[in-house]
Amino acid sequence: MSSFLAQPSFFPALTFPPSALTQPVADRTDCEAADARRCAALGHRCGPPPCPFKSLWPDDEVDEDEPKVSLDSKDLWNEFYKMGTEMVITKSGRRMFPPFKVRVSGLDKKAKYILLMDIVAADDCRYKFHNSHWVVAGKADPEMPRRMYIHPDSPSKGEQWMTKPVAFHKLKLTNNISDKHGFTILNSMHKYQPRFHIVRANDVMKLPCCNFRTYVFPETEFIAVTAYQNDKITQLKIDNNPFAKGFRDTGNGRREKR
Repeated sequence: MSSFLAQPSFFPALTFPPSALTQPVADRTDCEAADARRCAALGHRCGPPPCPFKSLWPDDEVDEDEPKVSLDSKDLWNEFYKMGTEMVITKSGRRMFPPFKVRVSGLDKKAKYILLMDIVAADDCRYKFHNSHWVVAGKADPEMPRRMYIHPDSPSKGEQWMTKPVAFHKLKLTNNISDKHGFTILNSMHKYQPRFHIVRANDVMKLPCCNFRTYVFPETEFIAVTAYQNDKITQLKIDNNPFAKGFRDTGNGRREKR
């Protein structure tokens, strides 16, 4: 428990124990409901995994549910994906754009749920941007400590989660291996896959013993960078990110790349 819930209470992030999530997402295709952490660690390229989803806690014995999850701003994500999405990571932490938002339906209105996400390695390769394309440049660097980000409204009733898109806009990406703020630690020039999880539970402390339902949207895959490599990605972010005013006024994106 201490290794699983290792982050400060003011920031909703979890650190996995060393034995969890040991393979790239592309190699994990089976799902066993009996092992909750293994179930959480599995990645599926489309749709939810076939995990039985029943509460383990007597006080949650309410109606059955059938969660359905869709990616918000799917068209925008697809635009980025076609060109090879890049996400900047910094020592102080940088938010994702497009932000990761989903719409959830099919939950039990009265039951409580914890919604969370993590970002895992998509493969075991390191990349470089060469001749306007991302190409494999070698074997991946040692993986950073894996963390899960719990949505700050967790736990909440299904009725609340279904009223509006669930946004993870406060999640930050960093390359600081000594980070103590609960940010997601990534390696630059490596490819990653965000994953969304639903857990039916009324207490965060129950997470290590609960079943996870995991959803992966392939179009949210990205390469972590310390400065944008593809000018088309830079321009797409400037055109669509309302907080990119500094880039438009000063050209900071281009200067950072040089």
